[in-house]
Amino acid sequence: MKYMIMLYGSQQDYDVLGGRPTEKPAMSEEEVAAMHAYMGRLHEELAASGELVDGRGLTAPVHARRVRVRAGAPVVTDGPYAETEEVLAGFTVVDCTSFDRACEIAARFVNPDADGEYVDVRPVAEGADELDL
Repeated sequence: MKYMIMLYGSQQDYDVLGGRPTEKPAMSEEEVAAMHAYMGRLHEELAASGELVDGRGLTAPVHARRVRVRAGAPVVTDGPYAETEEVLAGFTVVDCTSFDRACEIAARFVNPDADGEYVDVRPVAEGADELDL
């Protein structure tokens, strides 16, 4: 079964990655490179085991747009959004034997030194009959 591992961040996290200080200290180029190297190695391991389907990072929330329909017309709002601090920052889709295995993989995406950091794991429905409404 396929599972999506969803990673979250905030505009502040993207600013820190870009070397811009916020309430958190800016990351150095070396720290950013180490983080990208870790993610690359993790995806390589999952590819070698045959469990990686896809994985991508998303651009900063400032580049996001929220689209709604009001009175039959689309209304587009620029990000980031005041009503939420965290946004989807990236995802990895794995195809593995069980939900437990997907959670085991997901735990490797959480920085153990970052208090409160988390990822979500959800099964990917292959068809409407799997939505389990």
